[in-house]
Amino acid sequence: MIDFGAVFAFAIAAGLLTLTPGLDTALVLRTAAVEGTSQARLALAGICMGLLIWGTATALGLTALMAVSALAYNALRVAGACYLVYLGIQMWRREHTFKIGTAEGRGAHSWLARGLLTNLLNPKVGVFYVTLLPQFIPRGGSVLGYCLLFACIHVVEGVAWLTALTIAVRPLRSWLTRRSVVRALDCGTGTVLIGCGVALALEGRK
Repeated sequence: MIDFGAVFAFAIAAGLLTLTPGLDTALVLRTAAVEGTSQARLALAGICMGLLIWGTATALGLTALMAVSALAYNALRVAGACYLVYLGIQMWRREHTFKIGTAEGRGAHSWLARGLLTNLLNPKVGVFYVTLLPQFIPRGGSVLGYCLLFACIHVVEGVAWLTALTIAVRPLRSWLTRRSVVRALDCGTGTVLIGCGVALALEGRK
């Protein structure tokens, strides 16, 4: 029997987290504005896949190990920091000779990979899951079942919110796809990614 009170409480907590601007929001918004809705949906799908993997890992106890192991946490932290800085530098170095909305000539699934890796290489997501999800699991409830249910709720909320943002951006695309605006968006997003990567790299183990 599902404890709907616990589910509702988690939905509120996860919803507040979803509405808080972060890397996922920046990545999807920038992709929607510059590359188009299809690529933004792929990036969003990758992010959602990452959340489901974190939820499954939490249920299996893998992220619990990461939360108590300084070595595991720091390894993932450094890898995530390097990836974010790499993405940021790529944004800064982009040559805008491609046609906007064509995914820069690369396979469209590169956007799926970006969303997935950005989420999976952020250890804070794993620590958030392993510390938050157990708080809402009722006594005697299935840990696996509730963790997967909570992860799915988080995914649904993320899809709803980020889809709404991409729709809101759509009327502005004619302005957002101007070369000067694209350059400003790339520099801004790149700066955010590099800043987050540096902050993640310098973060001490608490």
